[in-house]
Amino acid sequence: MDSNHQSNYKLSKTEKKFLRKQVKARHTLLRHEGIETVSYATQILVVANGGLGNGVSRNQLFRVLERFGQVDTLLMPPNKPYSFVRYKTVEESKKAYVTLNGKEIVDDLGQKIILYFNFVEKAQCKELGLQALPPGLIVVEEIISSEDEKMLLESVKWTEDKHNQNFQKSLKHRRVKHFGYEFHYENNNVDKDKPLPGGLPDMCDSILEKWLKEGYIRYKPDQLTVNQYEPGHGIPAHVDTHSAFEDEIISLSLGSEIVMDFKHPDGVTVPVLLPRRSLLVMTGESRYLWSHGITPRKFDTVQASKNRKSGIITSDVGDLTLNKRGVRTSFTFRKVRQTPCHCSYPLVCDSQMKEPPPSFPESDKEASQLEQEYVHQVYEEIAGHFSSTRHTPWPHIVGFLKALPRGSLVADIGCGNGKYLGINKELYMIGCDRSQNLVDICRERQFQAFVCDALAIPIRSGACDACISIAVIHHFATAERRMAALQELVRLLRPGGKALIYVWAMEQEYKKKKSKYLRENRIGQVKEEEILDDASMQELLVEQMPDVGNQNSASSAASISDSQKGGCNSRKVTNSKLPIHTNRTSFHSQDLLVPWHLKGNPGKDKPVEPFDPIGSHDPSPVFHRYYHVFCEGELEAACKTLSNVSILQSYYDQGNWCVILQKV
Repeated sequence: MDSNHQSNYKLSKTEKKFLRKQVKARHTLLRHEGIETVSYATQILVVANGGLGNGVSRNQLFRVLERFGQVDTLLMPPNKPYSFVRYKTVEESKKAYVTLNGKEIVDDLGQKIILYFNFVEKAQCKELGLQALPPGLIVVEEIISSEDEKMLLESVKWTEDKHNQNFQKSLKHRRVKHFGYEFHYENNNVDKDKPLPGGLPDMCDSILEKWLKEGYIRYKPDQLTVNQYEPGHGIPAHVDTHSAFEDEIISLSLGSEIVMDFKHPDGVTVPVLLPRRSLLVMTGESRYLWSHGITPRKFDTVQASKNRKSGIITSDVGDLTLNKRGVRTSFTFRKVRQTPCHCSYPLVCDSQMKEPPPSFPESDKEASQLEQEYVHQVYEEIAGHFSSTRHTPWPHIVGFLKALPRGSLVADIGCGNGKYLGINKELYMIGCDRSQNLVDICRERQFQAFVCDALAIPIRSGACDACISIAVIHHFATAERRMAALQELVRLLRPGGKALIYVWAMEQEYKKKKSKYLRENRIGQVKEEEILDDASMQELLVEQMPDVGNQNSASSAASISDSQKGGCNSRKVTNSKLPIHTNRTSFHSQDLLVPWHLKGNPGKDKPVEPFDPIGSHDPSPVFHRYYHVFCEGELEAACKTLSNVSILQSYYDQGNWCVILQKV
């Protein structure tokens, strides 16, 4: 139906619903993508819900569109739920607009979605940026024959006797077997003193000798991990432990092709196609500095052209489509390192770090020392850069502050750069933070703020009408200290006073929707944020959009051991080293160190240099912050143990667990 003529007759209920959806799609495209639609007919249409990002392939959409005229161009940006089509004439474009608008099609997953069309003057597609393989990475196509592929796949006995030490480990979302040495997922390392009996399979020996002779590899591996991935499964982004393996890591893809994402610490992501029967070789920078992982999804975005080969998925939006994944088995070969690593990346090398990662604290004193070194000192160092990424208030927190009565006295405990101190001019707000440098920034902005510890706040008991604690409690290293911080918040409140508390969530995907923290694991520079807003292009483009990748945070094929599989039900291991998290990936431990990559010179007005993809051997300084990420119900349960408190609201907000409580 042509919306320009809707006023000529009374609209039916169905037509009214369609128009609402069309207007919603139009506003969403403008607000989140900057795509401006027009009310008059043009040759170009933007197709909301008809994109690679929600499971519609190029061939599928083209077949629908070409019924109404000659399609000059079909542009499908990667990971976006929309596309652009340009017809030969305006009349053909109008015909498609009238006939297809609000019509249902079936996507490549067999799910029904509804298309919404709007006219535009021009197609707007952003370039994807870097178009070069990470240094030290090569992909060799057709490295083995189809006969050898079949023999290798048949050689893996997934149902053999469980008493065999090579028997598959029950990782939640993929099957895995180890040869030579067992890979321990709890510490991402091997026990070099306990080789597995039998070594590598005999069939691999001749293949590896051939690769050595032909110069594809320099070392003969002595460790093999075989992974089998069903469509929809993946593996979190990671860098193989420097001290565990030699420079060369190679992976043979069998059964199906896959797109693997490589990410530089500065945020640049390069998607690389690994064809079936190809060999991936990682050395140097690509092995030591770039993380690699496979996004859990059932379709990959690939080049549509028939002659596509291995390598980067380019930004040519006129040549992208979806490729359905099959069952893929990878043979990843490594050589166990017997001496410390002396690579050129000391800031990220566990062998060359000045100090090893700290252990989980066993006493209040150890917890205090951990917080001093991995929270307080870090924020003093990164205060300038940290503040530059803290400028957008979050809607639910703004709503809480706006709803407070005029004249309320409000304390922001852990105020950072004072982002929330000036939200409501009708409140009397005061902030405090452990970081002198962040408090100085607050004062420069004419806010009232002072330095103190959140466990001992120098404010009279019962003095505050409200308190907020945003992204603070998760920095305390024991449950007792976290409870003490909550009790201190309650102490400040008068009877009837309210507190809003935000902490990072273990579940960075909730109800089948990724948090912005995970969604920003993409191409280009990304800003590190403590809490994240809930504006999402994917969620706002109508309800019929399918869950393309079944991307539950658990389905990221978490690299954890059997004893840790329970996630939030797993027990902590005392005397264990705290794991270092890979930014923009799901959490696999509740207590961990999160890297902060410092950009520029925080002490001077010096512009940040852009990432140089060629031989960037000196990455930004990396600091590690301690976090305890909260599981569902954990924050609420802790608050319920507080005296004289009632829980008004408990909710999830884009990767954070949140509680509003009231003192009674």
